Amino acid sequence: MQADFWLERWRQGQIGWHQPEFHPALLKYWPALGVEPSQRVFVPLCGRSLDMIWLARRGHPVLGVELSPIAAAEFFGHESLSASQSQAGRFIRHAAGRYEILQGDFFDLSPANAGVIGAWYDRAALIALPPDLRARYAEGMAALLAPGTRGLLITAEYPQERMSGPPFAVMEGEVRALFDPGFEVELLERQDVIGGNPRFIERGLESLHEAVYRLTRR
Repeated sequence: MQADFWLERWRQGQIGWHQPEFHPALLKYWPALGVEPSQRVFVPLCGRSLDMIWLARRGHPVLGVELSPIAAAEFFGHESLSASQSQAGRFIRHAAGRYEILQGDFFDLSPANAGVIGAWYDRAALIALPPDLRARYAEGMAALLAPGTRGLLITAEYPQERMSGPPFAVMEGEVRALFDPGFEVELLERQDVIGGNPRFIERGLESLHEAVYRLTRR
């Protein structure tokens, strides 16, 4: 899945993954991570996620990385913020208030670009990636995070043959295979959410489970 695919989706406004409210699992499980409000939270493939607003309201500086300039502009516009822009290596850095979005390819991100990350949150990054990119993503996350860094990962589970992604199905066994070398992986919750997602019923699914994990960098 190439960058042009996602850029075109944003140009056409085909962003069905965007949620108009905070994710319930974030509200339910984030406080239990024990992340201090001063710690900076990383949100990979952030789009214009409202979850970044919830994190910032808790006091966290928020760092996102996102391919689309449209997504970055719409996020800051939603918050009525005028973001400064500057070149940061291969990224364009958009910054205002507690927010910083690096516009560019996640796979170009390095610890030098990202700076110090205190925690992380992935609702729509891993499940946006086809199988051949997921190991690279997990390795990239491990490279960015210091030992002890905690985060929440939310995945989708369904019979992949019933629907083409994205979002892709990423089952628990794959999550553990991808992250276990560098992370402690704890499943917090799994629930069927198909009832609240009619667009996936229209695409042929009869069940759709969301799984929520706490991952801690070893």
